[in-house]
Amino acid sequence: MDHVAVYPGSFDPMTNGHIEIVNRSKALFDEVHIGILRHPQKQSLFTVEERIEMIGEIYVDMPEVTVQAFEGLLVDFAASVGAQAIIRGLRAATDFEYELQMALMNRRLQDRIETLFMVPHEEFTFVSSSLVKEVFSLGGSISGLVPPSVEELMAAKIRGHKEGN
Repeated sequence: MDHVAVYPGSFDPMTNGHIEIVNRSKALFDEVHIGILRHPQKQSLFTVEERIEMIGEIYVDMPEVTVQAFEGLLVDFAASVGAQAIIRGLRAATDFEYELQMALMNRRLQDRIETLFMVPHEEFTFVSSSLVKEVFSLGGSISGLVPPSVEELMAAKIRGHKEGN
């Protein structure tokens, strides 16, 4: 039996903290499915399709890691890919309260799917996609916080936004 996990998130953009969690998850599971929730009301820098392509390029040589969008309940998505676990990253104590509530609700909905909390390497504990976007949009360096390919895509996207105004 394959050991399968789902790592859900918005990944707008994918940071090195996310990548570190995925890479550590690969050591524990045969398959890791990165799931991007389709949330039409949420304002995003990248479309869901752009995020799927961006993340797919990072893991192009790793068939055990897939990326796809999903709608609806996370536990339904996890069950649809045969996952036994949901991976959630915890950066700070404030993350824990929210994630604990979600984990308990997910267990109530699908008690055979476990939630595993992973703490990122300390160099990434302060990194969030929102913070990366804000710093970058204000001209700050995000080197080392996202892969170079993601930084290039962000530059092109933000340049496109500025030219469109």
